[in-house]
Amino acid sequence: MTSAPRVTPPPASAARSHPRSPGALFVAFTLLALQGFGGVLAVAQRELVDRRGWLGRDEFIEAYSLAQLLPGPNVVNLSLMVGDRFFGWRGALAAISGMLLAPLVLVLAAAASYQQLAGYPAVAGALRGMGAVAAGLILAMAFKMLLTLRKNLMGPWLCALLGLTALIAVVVFRVPLAWIVIGLGLAGWSLARVCIVRQSGGPPAQSGTAAASPGAEPQRPTAPPAGTTATRSPPEAEQ
Repeated sequence: MTSAPRVTPPPASAARSHPRSPGALFVAFTLLALQGFGGVLAVAQRELVDRRGWLGRDEFIEAYSLAQLLPGPNVVNLSLMVGDRFFGWRGALAAISGMLLAPLVLVLAAAASYQQLAGYPAVAGALRGMGAVAAGLILAMAFKMLLTLRKNLMGPWLCALLGLTALIAVVVFRVPLAWIVIGLGLAGWSLARVCIVRQSGGPPAQSGTAAASPGAEPQRPTAPPAGTTATRSPPEAEQ
């Protein structure tokens, strides 16, 4: 009796939702930018990963890491990569327009009225409250990013060591961000390469029957030693 063939479940990326059009990207990044008091990255993971499901958590970490390494505002780089991922240059243009258009209008309006409103205690208290909320959102995003390090090839302890080194370099020694990205980025890349080589077992060992090179001559069968008779197989003996 033959067993029924097993049906492999689709990968997680196949079930992930996608934006319907570049207009949906524009609306999503506009709403994302309007929620980003003190920084958009704290809201970006919740919107793109948890709420809309356009990116997986590991994909978001990879895109954010690359956006952090590239020059320019990291959230702008992230919006360009997400838009280009789904709709090419049209998606990139829609995403960055949504990210920058509404905040630009609000910043111009706030700059025009700041001189008149800065003297009110209620306005100063509201700004301090927004700063505290932004700090809490950034800490929450950092905690979620730490959870993804459990599946990292380098292991949680080595990743924690790199993160702690970066934190001490910024807070205590006030090292410029460019030097931290170059130094610790190259160190993390080198350590990840070493871990990949160790997990793969090193370079593949050469097999006993190596493939002959194109210019090599084929090996000729060697004759049996003198004094021995070559035995014939039973079919040959019958013939």
